[in-house]
Formats: sequence, C-alpha cells, structure tokens
Amino acid sequence: MTTTQARTGPEQAPGAEPHGEHAVSPDAVEAAHAGHGPHGYSAQKDAHLKRLRRIEGQIRGLQRMVDEDVYCIDVLTQVSASTKALQSFALSLLEEHLRHCVAAAAEEGGAELDAKVAEATAAIARLLRS
Repeated sequence: MTTTQARTGPEQAPGAEPHGEHAVSPDAVEAAHAGHGPHGYSAQKDAHLKRLRRIEGQIRGLQRMVDEDVYCIDVLTQVSASTKALQSFALSLLEEHLRHCVAAAAEEGGAELDAKVAEATAAIARLLRS
C-alpha cells in the first residue's frame, strides 16, 4: 500500500474516480505535503510523545491483564479507556492540522487548499468509522 492509498483509505480503489465536487487527485495530495516546514503538531511534539507513551503503557497493561487471566469485563474497561485516549489524541492532532496545515493552505488557495480540505475530510471520515 502506498502512502497515498493509506491516506485516501480502502474505499477508493487506485484509478477510481474521486468522490465529491471538490475531489483532489492523489498527486495533488502528495504535492501538498512536499516542501513545507514543520507540521502543525511540531510545537507540541514533546507533549504528544508523552501522551503516546502513556497510551503505549495502557496497551502493555492490557497485555499483562490478558496474560494474568484478569476478568474479561475489567479488560474491556481498559480497552475502552485506551480507545478513548487514542481518540482524544487523534482529535488534538486533527485540530492542530486544521489550525496549521489547512490554514496555511487557505492562504495559498487553489489546488493546495483543495488537497488539504480533502485530506482533512478523509481523516475525519476515518475517525468517525473507527
């Protein structure tokens, strides 16, 4: 799977017609990533890494719980907590993407903006499906 396929998701086969009035080609999405400075999350990188390490610890805790034959409802409670933590992280990252990457593209307009909006919309759709 290419990085473009990973971003557009499995619902759009390679070479398929894009959906929607403002659909953007995979090449435009790739161009939107090239040559730009730090990503929107870069200013909070240390905080994000700390948060991800905490989530990683939760997942390791789940492994321990299963290894120790902990009651299934207790394991499911921890799965729910881990899922919520990842969703919260994703929303934070999405907000930073909108404030930095999409806002910068809005200043440029044209294909750059269309690509960033399409990319953000696809990301939101993936989050809603998860």
